Formats: sequence, structure tokens, C-alpha cells
Amino acid sequence: MNLKGRDFLKLLDFSTQEIDYLICLAGKLKAEKKKGIPHRHLQGKNIALIFEKTSTRTRCAFEVAGYDLGMNVTYLDSQGSQIGKKESISDTAQVLAGMFDGIEYRGYGQNLVEELAKYSKVPVWNGLTDEFHPTQILADFLTIKEKFGKLKGLKLVYMGDSRFNMGNSLMVGSAKMGIDFVACSPKKYFPNEELVAQCKTIAKQNGCTIELTDNVEKGVKGANIIYTDVWVSMGEPFEVWEQRINELLPYKVTDKVMDMANKNAIFMHCLPAFHDKNTKIGKEICEKFGLDSLEVADSVFTSDKSVVFDEAENRMHTIKAVMLATLGENDYK
Repeated sequence: MNLKGRDFLKLLDFSTQEIDYLICLAGKLKAEKKKGIPHRHLQGKNIALIFEKTSTRTRCAFEVAGYDLGMNVTYLDSQGSQIGKKESISDTAQVLAGMFDGIEYRGYGQNLVEELAKYSKVPVWNGLTDEFHPTQILADFLTIKEKFGKLKGLKLVYMGDSRFNMGNSLMVGSAKMGIDFVACSPKKYFPNEELVAQCKTIAKQNGCTIELTDNVEKGVKGANIIYTDVWVSMGEPFEVWEQRINELLPYKVTDKVMDMANKNAIFMHCLPAFHDKNTKIGKEICEKFGLDSLEVADSVFTSDKSVVFDEAENRMHTIKAVMLATLGENDYK
């Protein structure tokens, strides 16, 4: 499998076999790390991490993965880079490509990371945009494979607001890997119709289905994986909380919802999660609206069914696989 020199911008760009290869490579690298076997296969290479949106897991995953592979890592936040402000994206891409072997971008529109890749002569990796979050999906699928021993034939239900990066990316990834995908949301929160149609075509080729429903009981029945995310995305104004809570509260993941799914069902969340009032924002929102949690009940989040921290760790292993596959010599079996 030769992925050297490829950008990693969205899963739509990759075949089922290529995605499977990255997941398997991540599993191998994870096993080696657990055994203390070094794999500094990219010794001496340099990578730049552009973060217009801050993150705990994505930053740590890229940095530790880079160090484990022997690379030097430079972090640029919104204050440390002139991208899109004093310097165009195309100019930034060409400047950084002259100094670094790979560039990660985490920010806003998908068009920005696509333009960055267009003008860069080195691989560009999408750490998150408004439309797609492909590195998270690799981590999710590695976690699912660890729990069930497979991906194909499972049923994944995404609860809540399905219109943005997580709903989009899970739908695309599921279609590619033969997972039955359900977006369980109010109709106004369904994913983009054009992307749904595209995913349905891919899903048909891979023997799975794409379903949209606003009926929780119907959507969750027979599910192996229940997935949710925060109801308000980064950068959205505080004022949207009231509308989102009113419209999405019926789609909160509770013990009752988990009981509707298969007995062996797991709960997933890309984090951070408002499962209690132990964060500044969580406390403020919950107290304002008389709630004890938002998108997921604490009893679910902290239960044996929850694999959220496995997902968080697997961000590092799967990102490591992406960087090794796109920067390495493709002789790592």
C-alpha cells in the first residue's frame, strides 16, 4: 500500500482498502508502543502543526506521535501564524513546505485545508475542519475494531446534530467500511443531502446502509455503537445554546437509549463532553437550563459501555499511522 506523498484531508479521498491499511498500521504501532519497541522511522523530519482552533487531544496526539516517530514538531496557534491574515494560504503553504516535511491544519472551512494542500509540495493532514474530521474517525474505527474484532456488518448510530464534521465523517467512514450508519436527529439537523446521496452510493458498493431518522427508538434499535458529540460547535455564539438544547434534548444519550440498543453496544464520544457540571461552560449551561448534563448522561459516560478514553488514546496511534504512511518509505509491514 503506497500512500507516500498523499494528503489526508477527508476519507472520501481514500479507498476502503487504504483506510483499512491505516487502521491496521495504527494497531501495529500501538502494539509496539505498548511493548516499548521504538519506531523512530521518520528520524530527523520536521512537521508544522497549524491550530486556528485549539485542542487537547489533536495537539497532543500529533505531537507525541511525531516525537515517537523521531520527528521535530513546531506548533503554530492562531497568534503564532499569519495564515489568512497577513499572508495568504497559498503563500503560507509554499513557505512552510520549504521548511517542513509535513503540515497539519486544524481550523475552519474545508476549503482552507484543501487550498493549503493545493499549494504545498509536502503532505497536508486535516486535524479538523467544519466539514470533516478524518483523523478522529480512524481512531474511532480502531477502537470499534478492538472491541468487536471487525467493522463490516456493525450498526453505528450518531445522535444529535448530524450536519457538521463528526456526523459527516462518521457517515463517510461507515459507508467506506461497510458499517450501517444512522443519523438520529431532528430533520433540520440531518446531514447535507448531496453528501448523503454520495454516501448511499458508496454504502451500496460495500453492502451497508445509510439511514436518517428523527425517531430515537427506531434509530437505536439493533445498534452496536451509539455516538454523540457536543451540541454547539467551537466558534458558535453562546446564544445558540437555548435553541439547540430545546431541539436536541430528546436525542440525549441516556441509560434508556443505551438499553434500546444491542446488549453489547458501546458508547462513543470524540470529547470534550458535557456529561456533568465539572467544567466552567458545562456548569454555566446546566445551571441556566436546569440540567445535570447535556448531550450524554454521566451514568452512560462513566459506564462500562463507554470507550471514550480508548478513542482519545487511539488518536495518537492512528495519527502516527497517517504520518508514517504519507512520509515514510512504504516498507513498514
